[in-house]
Amino acid sequence: PEVCRAIGLPARSSAAEIDLAALIEAAPIRADVTAISTYPVAKEDVALIVDRDVASAEVETALRSGAGALLESVRLFDVYVGGQIGEGKKSLAFALRFRAPDRTLTDAEAAAARDAAVAVAVKAFGAVQRTQ
Repeated sequence: PEVCRAIGLPARSSAAEIDLAALIEAAPIRADVTAISTYPVAKEDVALIVDRDVASAEVETALRSGAGALLESVRLFDVYVGGQIGEGKKSLAFALRFRAPDRTLTDAEAAAARDAAVAVAVKAFGAVQRTQ
């Protein structure tokens, strides 16, 4: 109460001193976190034509396995089925995001990572990269 009065807090206030080091030491769980990079993301979108019965999750897994350590995220943003791509086929469009922890990626580095990801999907599913 004396401290609250001394610093002008309302009567129903309370104050406490907490040893944060001891509190952190006593915490049962330590969270593993990934450092946030200060370098910009390199964005590469790719559309792949595959057989209609191929699951988009399987194609995403193939892209992830081929993209390498620079891959930050993969997101399916479009599925197209129609006359432009052929009977029994579908187009899956993915947004690939690459980032290096220690530098800004060049366009060539991002394109090489994208091409490596696509190569795995081509091998696994006979995917064809859509250019239109």
